[in-house]
Amino acid sequence: MTRAALALGLGGAALLHAGPGATWLPAVRRLTPGLAGEGTPGHVALTFDDGPDPRSTPRFLDELDRLGCRATFFVLGEMLERHPGVARRVAEAGHEIGVHGWHHRNALMTPPGRVTAEMGRAASLVGEVTGVRPVWYRPPYGVLSAETLIAARWWGLRPVLWTVWGRDWTERATPESVLASIAPGLRGGATILLHDSDCTSAPGAWRSALGALGQLVDHCRSAGLRVGPLAEHGVD
Repeated sequence: MTRAALALGLGGAALLHAGPGATWLPAVRRLTPGLAGEGTPGHVALTFDDGPDPRSTPRFLDELDRLGCRATFFVLGEMLERHPGVARRVAEAGHEIGVHGWHHRNALMTPPGRVTAEMGRAASLVGEVTGVRPVWYRPPYGVLSAETLIAARWWGLRPVLWTVWGRDWTERATPESVLASIAPGLRGGATILLHDSDCTSAPGAWRSALGALGQLVDHCRSAGLRVGPLAEHGVD
């Protein structure tokens, strides 16, 4: 094989591996509405990443209970392993639990095979802890790879990203900034991404999402939109 042919082959393999990662870009996600989490026009999906966290997740559960609202929590395996009781409380409160991987690592920077193994490990642990096999998978940073797509299919998980996020992970985030970030994309069929833990964010950043939650849900309801988990969202 010539050097040119080898380089071409390696380039093609790299493109195949990394190509799905383009869905991280909003413009690309709009071309894949199912993957982005576009649902039925009368519903908004509320999702949280990076828990379960004993310092913050119970506060979100209390607020959601006050609001009479259910959501989907995408958990990290390493957090679930440390805090299974918090995850059980999430499930017992009627919320849905999805897989966010084991560690919060970019799939494009992860050695081959590790994403597959860790996804399966996390999915199995969710089932063991909650008694319910997870349905959804959201990759860390929203970055997909060819391996993540194949692995998700292998483990019976459906990849889903988001249509709008609150940018609630920075030290400067406030409830007002979270609401302002969400507002342009808040409509029927939207999937909202927030975080119930700061394990990969600025310390205390979760307070911005928690503080915005009541107004966010009230705004949706005043617009005639139901708010709930992905299971009720009607994603095609």
